[in-house]
Amino acid sequence: MESSTENNASVLDGFKSWKIVLPIIIGLSVTAWLFMREYVPGTFSNVEFGFWTLFWFVISFGMMAMRDLGYMVRIRILSDYDFSWRQAFRVIMLWEFASAVTPSAVGGTSVAIFFVNREGINVGRSTGIVMVTSFLDELFFALVFPVAVILIGYENIFGLSDGVTVGFDYIAWTGYGVKVAYILLLSYGFFINPYGLKKLMLLIFKLPVLRRWRGKIDKVGNDMIQTSEYFRAWPFRKWLKAFGATCASWIARYWVVNTLIIAFLGIRYLGLQDHFTVFGKQLAMWIMMLVSPTPGGSGFAEWVFKEFLAGFLPMGMGVALALCWRLVSYYPYLIVGAFILPRWVRRIMKRQ
Repeated sequence: MESSTENNASVLDGFKSWKIVLPIIIGLSVTAWLFMREYVPGTFSNVEFGFWTLFWFVISFGMMAMRDLGYMVRIRILSDYDFSWRQAFRVIMLWEFASAVTPSAVGGTSVAIFFVNREGINVGRSTGIVMVTSFLDELFFALVFPVAVILIGYENIFGLSDGVTVGFDYIAWTGYGVKVAYILLLSYGFFINPYGLKKLMLLIFKLPVLRRWRGKIDKVGNDMIQTSEYFRAWPFRKWLKAFGATCASWIARYWVVNTLIIAFLGIRYLGLQDHFTVFGKQLAMWIMMLVSPTPGGSGFAEWVFKEFLAGFLPMGMGVALALCWRLVSYYPYLIVGAFILPRWVRRIMKRQ
C-alpha cells in the first residue's frame, strides 16, 4: 500500500506547475519573436472574420475530438473492451498531457503504462497495450509517409517558399529511418522471436556504459514475451480495427491545419492538390519534431510550421496560423490534463 501511494504521489511530482507553464512560455515566446520579425502591415486585410471563420474554427476543434475518439476506440480494442468509455477518455487525456510536458523525443509512453495499470489492467498487459499502441502509430508513419512523398512529390513536400529545403528533408528521412528500425525491432519481438530479442537486448546492455539499465531491459524483455503471447493470438480483423482507428486519429489531426486555413482565407483559397500537399508537409513536420528537446516540441513546432507552410499563406500570416494551430492541437491538453491529473490521483489513492 505504501509503495502504491508513493508511486501515485510521484506522478504529481513529475508534473509540477512549472512543467505545464514552461512549454506555454517557450511556444508563445518563439511565436512572438517570429511575429515581430516577419509581420507585414496589412497582412490580415484580406481576412474576413465572420460566421464561416467561426464555423471552420469549430470544425478544427472537431478534428481534434475525432482524433481523440479514434485513440479511445483503439485503446478499448487493445484492452479487449475492459476499459469503459470514461476510462478510455481519462487515459488518453492523461497520456496526451504527459506527452505535452515532456520532450518530443521522450514522449509520455513510460507514464502511460502507469495510467493504464492504475485503471485496472495488470502491469505486464499495460506494458503490452502501450507498446502495441506505439507500434501502430509508427506503422502509420512508415506506410503513409513514402506514399505521400511519391503521390504529392518530393519538392512539393520539402520545398519552401524560396525553393530550398534547408536540410529539412535530411532530418525527416533520418527520423523516418529511426521509426522504421523501431517497427522492425518490435515486429521481430512481437511476431517472430521475443525470446531472441530479449537475449539480444541483454547482450547489448552488458556493455559497461549501458550496464546500469540491464535490470530494466530484462523486465522490458519479459513484458515483450508476454505481449507477444497475447497479441499473436489476435485475429487479423482486430488488428485491422485497431490500425483503422490509428489512421483515423492521425488523419483527423492533420486536417486541423487545412480547416484553419479555410477558416481564415476561405474554402476556395486552396485547391484540392494544395490541401493534400499541406497534409504531406505535416507528415514530415511530425517526424522532424522527434529531434525537439523542448516539452511537446514547443518553439520548434511553431518555427517549422511557419517555414513549411509559408508558401501557402499571405506574407506574415504563417506565424499567426501557427499560433492558432497550437491553440487547437496542443494547449488544450495542458489545460485538461492539469485539471484531470490531481483528481485522478486522489481517486486512485482513495480506492487503494
